[in-house]
Amino acid sequence: MQSIKLIIGTLLLTLTLLSSAVAEPPTITPQPSAAGSNAPEFDYKKALKTSQQAIGNKLSNHKFMTSTGNMLFMQELQGKPLVISLVYTSCFHTCPMTTRNLAKVVEKAKDALGDQSFNIALIGFDVENDTPSAMRYFGRQHDVNDWNLLSTDQATRDLLIKELGFIYFPSIRGFDHLVQSTIVDADGIIYRQVYGEVFETPLLIEPLKELIFGRTSSAQTLISNLVNKVKLFCTTYDPVRDTYSFDYSLFIGILIGLSVIGSGIVFIIREWKRTAR
Repeated sequence: MQSIKLIIGTLLLTLTLLSSAVAEPPTITPQPSAAGSNAPEFDYKKALKTSQQAIGNKLSNHKFMTSTGNMLFMQELQGKPLVISLVYTSCFHTCPMTTRNLAKVVEKAKDALGDQSFNIALIGFDVENDTPSAMRYFGRQHDVNDWNLLSTDQATRDLLIKELGFIYFPSIRGFDHLVQSTIVDADGIIYRQVYGEVFETPLLIEPLKELIFGRTSSAQTLISNLVNKVKLFCTTYDPVRDTYSFDYSLFIGILIGLSVIGSGIVFIIREWKRTAR
């Protein structure tokens, strides 16, 4: 009898311990990944300030490798405005979206300002992975093969991003960075920064328009400079269609206004001569 009681007691104790183990599993504290713990926190306010402070910087004559394996220097992209966008080809979301939306605005800019009126360069800043072949594949994926798709070395990259005011940090997602497109004038001086994966069309086209049509060149004739001034004021943005076009009505209005002013001046001179007699 005692042995039976002992067996029953042992069974009850075992069942109690098992139920306790099921009801209260051991607590496991998740550990941060090595990449996440070592990566610095990205400060967007600091990045924005650094980017804005870069306006006015003159870019050095950096050396690049094109997607076809040829050497290209920054100086070869000068002589006309230049749009620069920095990406890393292993990015699966931000850089592809930024490139696709930038491409849409670039096409609108070409339609409004002229197909050959400015250059555009897509530069890979992850120098170990953004090889010419990787840049070529990235360009083909996002239908921007007609852009300058450029790779470079670490030393050049470090100097370039300093001049552009571009800050990035490795992160568990790849890289954290401010999404910016940089507009450079024909002399290689940073003129404007444009931010965001998606941005309003005039933010890119208006600065380009100012640089292309607003610049007076001694190499151009007086008529050419005058035509550019007219284009500057008469190339207008239609927010409904999200496009730019040359507004002939504004041009005609300017001509009519000039005609009226000229006629008034002639009338005043004639009246002055008549009364002087």
